[in-house]
Amino acid sequence: MVREPRMADILLDFPIVATAERVFHGVTTPVGLDAWWTIKCSGQPSIGTEYGLWFGPKYDWRAVVTRCTPGREFELEMVRADKDWMSTRVGFLLEQTAGVTRVRFHHTGWLEVNEHYRISCFCWAMYLRLLKRNIETGEIVPYEQRLDV
Repeated sequence: MVREPRMADILLDFPIVATAERVFHGVTTPVGLDAWWTIKCSGQPSIGTEYGLWFGPKYDWRAVVTRCTPGREFELEMVRADKDWMSTRVGFLLEQTAGVTRVRFHHTGWLEVNEHYRISCFCWAMYLRLLKRNIETGEIVPYEQRLDV
């Protein structure tokens, strides 16, 4: 029997061959986020501002910026979302060395390891792969195809 923790985090590290500024743009701007994650996003990378994260009529979510250091760090706290995502934090820490940016991604504060958590682990890996491909090659995959690429 697998013993499940009371709280769970999703943590993923990966390189992107680009400057930290370019990666920061990809994870903080509406144009950047729409290229790999959302259908339609709104918001500005500044602490305390609200982002609109639209994934379709049933998924019109909101998040507030809790950390923002240009070229270095960005984090959102989910304030309107699926119940499993409420109050969780999605963030990026960027470390650039010789033209490669190491991305340290986190989605923290899950209350339990349930089916939605497990699906989200898979989805984040897929979405972050699209972030990497978008920044390195300019590829934009249509939203409906993003989990099939």
